[in-house]
Amino acid sequence: MRKMHLAMRANALAIFPGGFGTLDELFELLTLRQTRKAPQLPIVLFDRKYWERIVDFKELVAMGMIDTADLQAFAFADSAEDVWSAMSARGLCAHS
Repeated sequence: MRKMHLAMRANALAIFPGGFGTLDELFELLTLRQTRKAPQLPIVLFDRKYWERIVDFKELVAMGMIDTADLQAFAFADSAEDVWSAMSARGLCAHS
């Protein structure tokens, strides 16, 4: 239920390092985006070193498990400024 509300109500997502629950939520949202069952909201993974060590996204492409285009569903960031830049570049707009 929580993931459904997250997918339906979020305007963007910043995903920080975490365990099984974080991975579950991340992959659920990436799958919903991939299958076009959720809005194409910006997803930013904070701490590139962590994420690239935990999940070998490029190997998923090499093994034919995901398409190269699927890597465009998210961005990496290592600072708050990077997160904002990545979200803005992917369509998040500041509201006044």
